[in-house]
Amino acid sequence: MATALNRLEAELRDIFGSRLRSLVSYGERTRAARHASADSHGGRRADRSSDARLLRVLAIVDSLTRDDLRACAGRVAGWHDAGVATPLLLAADEFDRSLDAFPLEFGAILADHTLIAGANPFERLTVDAADVRRAVEVQARSHLLHLREGYIETRGRADALAELIVRSAPAFAALVTSVSRLEGHETSDPVAAAQHAEALLGMDSNIMTKLAGLVGARQIASADADRLFPSYLDAAQRLVLFVDTWSAR
Repeated sequence: MATALNRLEAELRDIFGSRLRSLVSYGERTRAARHASADSHGGRRADRSSDARLLRVLAIVDSLTRDDLRACAGRVAGWHDAGVATPLLLAADEFDRSLDAFPLEFGAILADHTLIAGANPFERLTVDAADVRRAVEVQARSHLLHLREGYIETRGRADALAELIVRSAPAFAALVTSVSRLEGHETSDPVAAAQHAEALLGMDSNIMTKLAGLVGARQIASADADRLFPSYLDAAQRLVLFVDTWSAR
């Protein structure tokens, strides 16, 4: 991967020249945790040859033009072949000015990144807790609304309910990870985040842990779906209430 990153840096310098300020990779702990979870469940996991396996990178540049984008478009296939995702390109002032708009996404980058080249663009940057709370509330309420809608659309069929639970598990895992981050508990392992959330809410069941453990699963039994869903719905509702009434300590 070092060779791929060196190539990426060289090609970005060909495109941007001295305008390339910084190049960082991010999300490596999350990728490692996801792959470890997938490997631990063997055949129950979905194929992992998707974009999720590509290394994420972010480039900070002084300026960004359409010609720059066109030049990157001509090289992106080679980057993907080398295992590197399409770079996230930001002008020099865009990252810090966007922290309030993308507190979860950019906060995750702040928490899990490696400097590849240039100056560290994240020095002294922090995410405001109020911005994180608002973003997590949107995430929690959206998940609950879509979960209710999805249940209605199963038309009472257990096999459709099983499909809904499997399909929504990654979004639920992302939600509990965000709730843990709101509490200052940074983790790239969704199961650990779910366990932390269960403790926060004083839950007797381990439904959150079970759901987080379904990330990447191909299917579950219809009988399991009927058993899991009532607790799933309750957990989603309790997360909304928790985030809605949360305040920084």
